[in-house]
Amino acid sequence: MAGHSKWANIQHRKGRQDEKRGRVWTRITREIIVAARNGGGDPNMNPRLRLAIDKAKAANMPADNIKRNVDKATGNLDGVTYEEIRYEGYGIGGAAIIVDTMTDNRVRTVAEVRHAFSKHGGNLGTEGSVAFQFKHCGQLIFAPGTSEDQVMEIALEAGAEDVVSGEDGSIEVLTAPSDFEAVRNALEAAGLKAEVAEVTMRAENTIALGGEDAQRMQKLLDVLEDLDDVQDVFHNAELDL
Repeated sequence: MAGHSKWANIQHRKGRQDEKRGRVWTRITREIIVAARNGGGDPNMNPRLRLAIDKAKAANMPADNIKRNVDKATGNLDGVTYEEIRYEGYGIGGAAIIVDTMTDNRVRTVAEVRHAFSKHGGNLGTEGSVAFQFKHCGQLIFAPGTSEDQVMEIALEAGAEDVVSGEDGSIEVLTAPSDFEAVRNALEAAGLKAEVAEVTMRAENTIALGGEDAQRMQKLLDVLEDLDDVQDVFHNAELDL
């Protein structure tokens, strides 16, 4: 993502996520259930569950809700079984889009995702059609004004793969997914808290969209993110809105 607008894009995304806060608990609940089902109910032995619980706490989900969802996933309570399905496609201007879903009905989900793409100017692609344009990694982004030297020293010592400074003054730390927690914890212990801290699919290259194209792309992303079965939407568009 080009440095001049990276921070603006991040703030724009965070603002839209805040507007959709009502959906956050539902998505976190699904993540907890799938993480616990696949890796066990002990967060100390299950990094994915630990990250999901961290998200739940950050979203002010009550501890009883968290425990109930872990119990549901590990067989202590009856519950719905979710499966994870990834869809890949193209948005406005050929921008690459990855849609991660959790669903109890894959027929319904693929129909809704396909409809969203086709109605709003995109195309649903085949498996592997755009995933090669993204890297699965840990990502921490710090606000402009953060000490680059301090971030770099601590992050690299803790096992980060790279530290990238943006033209806008933001600082991006990249890690292997398995090293994400160690790097984040080391930075937070030094008083450095990232604005964005997540294991994500990071676009290797971006496509700049402005004007009407940017608005149409944002509409497509909003529609996809609003689908009940969608957990995450990743894309390589840099939107000038």
